[in-house]
Amino acid sequence: MSSFKYKDREYEIDADGFLLDFKKWDEQFAEGMAIEAGIEGGLTDAHWRIIHYIHDMLKKTGICPVIYKTCRDNDLGLDDLRKLFPGGCLRRACKLAGVTYREGYIGHSRLLASAHDIEPVSLNKAYNVDVCGFLVEPTDWDEHFAVFKAFEMKIPEGLTKRHWQIIEYLRKMFDSSGKVPPIYETCEANRITIEELEKLFPDGYHRGAVKIAGLNAR
Repeated sequence: MSSFKYKDREYEIDADGFLLDFKKWDEQFAEGMAIEAGIEGGLTDAHWRIIHYIHDMLKKTGICPVIYKTCRDNDLGLDDLRKLFPGGCLRRACKLAGVTYREGYIGHSRLLASAHDIEPVSLNKAYNVDVCGFLVEPTDWDEHFAVFKAFEMKIPEGLTKRHWQIIEYLRKMFDSSGKVPPIYETCEANRITIEELEKLFPDGYHRGAVKIAGLNAR
């Protein structure tokens, strides 16, 4: 861990120069990092559009948007993005936005209204899973596991409050009974239809919701 100083602020960064705590980001950090990145002439409106897009997507979904989505949502070609952020496209853009690009996601927040203060997680953290991707020990589960597993499953827009409602219900029921509740009980308890549950967890109840909750119903 090291620090990056710009004007009157000091920021903690990792060995690659990425901001350690996303919540400490501000525009001044981006301005200073732009100088470090060799972006000539300072940040233009076009730069800020991409920086704020990435920052806002992270706050909304917990995921650093991939290149093709960034280009598509902002009507940019890859060459346009390269001109704005030479030497690495999103590696530069994400760094300026206070986001680590590694693996396409970050572990700084589960982005749930009741849990804004969750501590950042090391991207080197490992979880013991079986051949099907289920967590071997349910007690090893944490919110970061859920966020990363949801990303692997390509759940659109990341985990919403509705997703967390189901996940936390499954965890609570397992803690109290040692069993995963059947799907009809989960739907009834959370006042959700099977169609709504399918939209939330397209991979299925057990292979989706249960797996993300760090449980194994087999």
